[in-house]
Amino acid sequence: MKSEKEIGEADGSADKGLRQRWEEEYLRPSLWRMPESREKFSTVSLRPIERVYTGVDDGRGDESFAERIGYPGMPPYTRGIHPTGYRGKLWTMRQFAGFGSAFDTNQRFRYLLAHGQTGLSTAFDLPTLMGYDADHPLSEGEVGKCGVAISSREDMEVLFDGIPLDKVTTSMTINAPASMIFAFFLAAAERRGIGIAALGGTLQNDILKEYIAQKEWIYPPRPAMRLVVDTFKFCAREMPKWNSISISGYHIREAGATAAQELAFTLRDGIEYVEHGIRAGLAVDQFAPRLSFFFNAHNDFFEEIAKYRAARRIWYRVMRERFGATDPRSWQLRFHAQTAGVSLTVQQPINNIVRVSLQALAAVLGGAQSLHCDGYDEALALPTERAALIALRTQQIIAHETGVTNTVDPVGGSWFLEKLTDDIEEETWEYFRKIDAMGGMIEAIEAGFPQREIQESAYQYQRAVERGEKTIVGVNDFRLEDDNLGEPNILQIDETVARLQEERLARLRRNRDNSAVTRSLDALKRGALDPAVNTMPLLIDCAHADCTLGEMCDALRPVFGEYQEPDFF
Repeated sequence: MKSEKEIGEADGSADKGLRQRWEEEYLRPSLWRMPESREKFSTVSLRPIERVYTGVDDGRGDESFAERIGYPGMPPYTRGIHPTGYRGKLWTMRQFAGFGSAFDTNQRFRYLLAHGQTGLSTAFDLPTLMGYDADHPLSEGEVGKCGVAISSREDMEVLFDGIPLDKVTTSMTINAPASMIFAFFLAAAERRGIGIAALGGTLQNDILKEYIAQKEWIYPPRPAMRLVVDTFKFCAREMPKWNSISISGYHIREAGATAAQELAFTLRDGIEYVEHGIRAGLAVDQFAPRLSFFFNAHNDFFEEIAKYRAARRIWYRVMRERFGATDPRSWQLRFHAQTAGVSLTVQQPINNIVRVSLQALAAVLGGAQSLHCDGYDEALALPTERAALIALRTQQIIAHETGVTNTVDPVGGSWFLEKLTDDIEEETWEYFRKIDAMGGMIEAIEAGFPQREIQESAYQYQRAVERGEKTIVGVNDFRLEDDNLGEPNILQIDETVARLQEERLARLRRNRDNSAVTRSLDALKRGALDPAVNTMPLLIDCAHADCTLGEMCDALRPVFGEYQEPDFF
């Protein structure tokens, strides 16, 4: 067995030893930038807790320690991207919220911030996600039902009224019309005198997973990628604090993927985005530091932790070996996690509080940078205010009462966990090889490959549940004859939201300068025809001219076309 000194020498650090190198090159600069929240950390019984524990420290390390596990904050980042974990800064508590009108959601945002939420995350309704205004015929019956209805810059201004956009980070879960919604947000900030360079947050902007899983698209994959890359270029130049994409495995997992498939398809989507950014003329280190990821936190506790550890290790290798990135920020996979909506049950809904708590704990032990906990009533409807508060309190209890934040990567080194991490990593690389052989992720999507893989996994899992091989408490076992355990109140969204939105849109169209609207939309169409033109400034001009979401999306439909999914099955 090699000593720590020998491991350090093998890693190129001469006789300094791996731990000494970590302390000098990674830990010390990190403490200078972000001191830990207190001098001493201890258990409830006041037993002292060290910053990090390793097998090397007690003589159990082997030659794979530096290569496979290492120390937190140093390559390959298996143990996390920060040397001090959560001792210096907790994850961002970013509860997903959005329902009804912009007025309704603004009140929910303010309520959550007042109760300790530290970042905003916006859910949009189905018409908005599909690029339709609230008064479009296809929007009927859906306005404000699964998220907030946003059809104009005015709606965006109402949504964030009274909220300091330059002090609170904002996440927006939108993909097909992400550029248009982003333009509304930036125009609203500028109208308030806030420079866009000061804004921090994340635009989901992940169109590839829509074709794979969530199925909310407008344009075909290739022109849709043009819009994504335009946001990369714009943010790299104008918005140093903004994450221009959140590459999402969440909906891939919700569609029925396994943990390894979620990881493989998400990271391979990430590779595709990087390749397109480079082809568009960006240097990899110019935009890769602002890429972020979004993963599911599902029920299998250890498998989820292993998934996050494998994700960081794989991304480090991809960015260094495949793309030659030299900026350490490009190597570090940063991710948001959300507890698994698909795991919530209508039966005995109060049980969902326990499910969410364990899923959230797995995300924290896996090193998430931000986290959303589902409301226990979300199998029935959008969360009530009470359910949202319980979900936020779940995060706060994990952060302040469990002790899991006192040391970095407290479960690292578990034989079971490390083997799971290795297995998930290898399965992910195998998927990469298959997709690369097809020509890339767009080609794989066009061939229906990830869609079929997910369909088969979902089918096999459902069969296991129906055979009783997988137990879902309250559903296929431990059922109640009179199921009245925790019947929640339901958040009802009626049609008054749609009527309000229709009235606001009619007033907007009457009062705006419609000649300016026509000019800005014509400029957008012309710019879209020229691949050398960045569409983001044109979209911001449209937002300032009070073009609606539907008008902006419709201007691009004849240029880019509309996507129709082939029959793969």
